[in-house]
Amino acid sequence: MTGDALQIAKTTKIGPFDTGRLAYGCWRFAGSTAAEAAQKVHAALEIGANLVDTAAIYGFGAEGFGAAEEVLGAVYRAEKDLRARTVLVTKAGIHPPVPYDSRASNLIASCEGSLARLGTDTIDVFLIHRPDLLASFEEVADALTQLRQAGKIREAGVSNFTHTQIRALQSKLDFPLVASQPEFSPLAIDPLEDGTLDIAQELNLAVMAWSPLGGGRLTAAHQPEAGTQEARVLTVLEGIATRESVGVDHVALAWVLAHPSNLIALIGTQNVARIKDSAKVFDVRLSRQDWYDVLVAARGKAMP
Repeated sequence: MTGDALQIAKTTKIGPFDTGRLAYGCWRFAGSTAAEAAQKVHAALEIGANLVDTAAIYGFGAEGFGAAEEVLGAVYRAEKDLRARTVLVTKAGIHPPVPYDSRASNLIASCEGSLARLGTDTIDVFLIHRPDLLASFEEVADALTQLRQAGKIREAGVSNFTHTQIRALQSKLDFPLVASQPEFSPLAIDPLEDGTLDIAQELNLAVMAWSPLGGGRLTAAHQPEAGTQEARVLTVLEGIATRESVGVDHVALAWVLAHPSNLIALIGTQNVARIKDSAKVFDVRLSRQDWYDVLVAARGKAMP
């Protein structure tokens, strides 16, 4: 490795909450037993991943709307002290068959449904899951304000919003948004160039990167087609992983966390051993050259 290693802290803040730089996504809890889910939450806590992320939509289909929240709620009900040990994030606004519905009445009803399923009095960070193009920013802000004033949510944020949508919503609020949740990985680099990470630094938003391993494509088990972006990126990641004696997934996570915006990587594996193994990300020493080598591979062309 050439140059100084990029610093990757193990902890950060999302609004007033202290969290780990790794967080645990509970989107696959639908269909799990409470005992199975509890093992995963405890494994996450063991590595400092105290932020747990879910959504009302997770579980829509065979298991039913809200099924993932129901399972996490059962975990909380079984262990009365566990809720206080986690920073709870959930999301609202996706309501099939209509794609998105962020009318104030719907966001408030969705939050109340989430509270009931999760068995808690308040959501720590409540996110608008995707922008509803038919809901005004003023109406969305009104719903968030009502929920916050009622104590049903402590803080608010957005998921999959553009930087202009974030700024427009913030302009209608008299309290700061605390989080943005975009897709970001070495295979999804748009946030670097479309203003998503810039607005996060401007407004002091924590950035919760979903799918930081490219939906499982950035693992040693994945065999990409030659000549593709995946193949280029994996070649670079594998070289660094060999040097650092870690997995390619650890290097990919380290690449995400090395960016100077306040990033948190959402891991979603259902394997308890792999959850614990994710902590090796903090053993990875990336140089600036390493980081840019991954980006060049992702872009498929040299930096300008």
